[in-house]
Amino acid sequence: MKKLLQYNFSDLYINADKEFYISDECYKNSLKKVEPTDKEEFCHELFSTIHQDSSYSLIYKGTYFRVESSITVSGELWCLRRMPDKVPSIYDLGFNHRLVQYLVSLFDKSGLILWSGATGQGKTTSIASLLVEYLNVNGGFAYTIEDPAEMPLEGEYKAINGSVGFCRQIEVKNDDWKSPLKSALRSHPRYIFIGEIRTPDAAQECLRAAISGHVVLATIHAGTLTDAINSIVKYASFSMSETSAYDILSRGLLAVINQELVGVGKERHPSVEVVFANPELNKADTVRSIIRSGTINLATIVERQSIKLSLSQPIFDE
Repeated sequence: MKKLLQYNFSDLYINADKEFYISDECYKNSLKKVEPTDKEEFCHELFSTIHQDSSYSLIYKGTYFRVESSITVSGELWCLRRMPDKVPSIYDLGFNHRLVQYLVSLFDKSGLILWSGATGQGKTTSIASLLVEYLNVNGGFAYTIEDPAEMPLEGEYKAINGSVGFCRQIEVKNDDWKSPLKSALRSHPRYIFIGEIRTPDAAQECLRAAISGHVVLATIHAGTLTDAINSIVKYASFSMSETSAYDILSRGLLAVINQELVGVGKERHPSVEVVFANPELNKADTVRSIIRSGTINLATIVERQSIKLSLSQPIFDE
C-alpha cells in the first residue's frame, strides 16, 4: 500500500464516494483506480480548504495541487492537477538549448512573453521555469497574479550576479484581475507573471503592463501562435477597440511560444513553435507590423527565425 504522493501521476479525480482515480503513466489518456493509505487525510484537507471559487489551489504535505470542483448528476467531482514539488530548471525541460539561451537573454528587456498551448501541455511549468531562471540570473522583484497559484514560486532567490531575487504570489479572488494587477504596477516589480489569461480584465491589464517597462510572462489557452495572438486581442477588445488591442500588443510583444507535449508518460517532451519580435523598439520589425495590421500570417517568419536559431545566428540584424 502506498500513500498518495508515492504514486506517479499528474492528474487526480475524486468523486462524491471518495473514489480516487489517477492518470496512468503507462498509457496516454488512461486512468487507474487507487486506494492510498492516506485517502481520508487527503480528503479532509481537500474538503476543509476554504475557497470561494470552483478553481483553487491546495497544498498537501508540501505539494501543490490545482483544484477544479464541479457538480455532476451523481454529486461533486474534484479534478486535481499535481504540480512539481519545485520548479524545474528550464534547461531540463527538453527545449532546444539555443531557444532557452535567447529567452533567458530577454531578462533585461521589456514586454510580453506569451506562452500558449492546450490544457495539460506544460505551458505553466515552462513559463514558471523561465521566471525562476530570470531571478536566479539577475535577481529582482517578481510579482505573480494567478487563479489559482500553481507553482511554488514564492520566496527569496540568490542570483549568480550576487544580488537577491524575491517573488510574491497573489491569488485572484472573485475574478478580480484589475486590483492585483494595479497593485503589481504600483509595487514596481521587474517581472510580472500572469496566470492563464481567460478574462477581458486580465488581457487588458496584461497589455498595459507589457508597455510599462516590465517583463510580463503570461499563459493563454490556444492551439497555435496565431490563435494565441488573436485570443488575447479578442479578450482585450471587450474593454478597448480591436485595432487598439492589436496596436498595443504589437508595441509590447517580445515573444509568443506555442507548446505541445509529444510522447507518452515520462518520455513526453515539448514541441514548440516560436515567434519573436525585435526587443529594440526603435528598429523596424516585420512581426510588429504584421500584428499591428490585424492579419496574422507568421509562417514564413517563424520558419526563418527557427533556422537562424538552429544555426546560432542572430535573430535580428545588429
